[in-house]
Amino acid sequence: MGAICQNLKIIPAAETDLNVRKQMGEIFSEGFTQWLGYFSKDKKIIANAFAHMFVLDQFYVAIVNGEIAGFAACTDRKSNSVRLNSKELRKHLGFFKGSIASVFLKKEFEAPYEHLPTNTGSIEFVGTAQKFRGQGVASQIIHHIIDNTLYDDYVIDEVADTNIPAIQLYEKLGFKEYKRKSMPEKISKKNGIHHLLSLKYVKD
Repeated sequence: MGAICQNLKIIPAAETDLNVRKQMGEIFSEGFTQWLGYFSKDKKIIANAFAHMFVLDQFYVAIVNGEIAGFAACTDRKSNSVRLNSKELRKHLGFFKGSIASVFLKKEFEAPYEHLPTNTGSIEFVGTAQKFRGQGVASQIIHHIIDNTLYDDYVIDEVADTNIPAIQLYEKLGFKEYKRKSMPEKISKKNGIHHLLSLKYVKD
């Protein structure tokens, strides 16, 4: 890890007057374009198509010198952290692919949550802008969430086993794997992901 980000402040996304959706969309595209390559390999198109989806009340953003350096959501799983709009998806991805995205990604992103124990928080959609990676942004956001929310423990679900940097980060923060889901062989052969890991952090 490089030098820790200086002048970083973390606030609820709904409380910033920055063009937060645009910047969050750009960060999302940097981290998820490889997953969404069927819809477009152009990061700008992905950024514009998905900028609308963030439920800002559920997100925290890290700001450095007026830029969004990273973000993460924290929910109680009674409401979603993202909400897809079919019209917006078709506008940016075209009618055909936008329609497919509105059906299949809605099932993925807005799937009914598995039941969590009472007073467990779900940390979701952790993202760091390319220029700020390796500077501790994600770890500072997660620390902030844990220190400023009242849950007894926290889960991070469905981390790909190929995403070693993320797994190492979460383990360094005190999260421990408690469940893993095997991917269908057909999908594993295509993207190299064999398992999706779920990790849990318990407050002292």
